Parts: sequence; C-alpha cells; structure tokens
Amino acid sequence: MIFGYLDPGSGSLLLQVVIGGAAGITVAAKALRQKYQLRRGKNLAVPGEGETTESIEDTALPTDS
Repeated sequence: MIFGYLDPGSGSLLLQVVIGGAAGITVAAKALRQKYQLRRGKNLAVPGEGETTESIEDTALPTDS
C-alpha cells in the first residue's frame, strides 16, 4: 500500500503553481483576445483615456534660437 504525504512546504508550492498558472492563462487569454479584436477592426478604447484638445504643436519642445 502506498501512502502519500504532503507536508506544508510542498502543499504551499503546489498552491502557488495552481494560482500562478491560472493567472498566466488569464493574462494570455486577455492578450490574445485584444490581438484578435484589433485584427477584426474593433476599436479598443482604454478606460480613463479621453481625447485631448491639445495639438502636437502645443506640446512640442522649444528649440534653441
């Protein structure tokens, strides 16, 4: 008969692997979904970033004269 023993250190390591794997899959799925939507031509607006009224000329650095 074989009995398995899982000490606290091994259990903690396995838990970290499971949580890290789930987080990695979530991030990869989100990146792939964004890439797919960009290829399909859907506009992905970034929350909190609106259009500004400044033009490029207004934000240009001054030149030495």
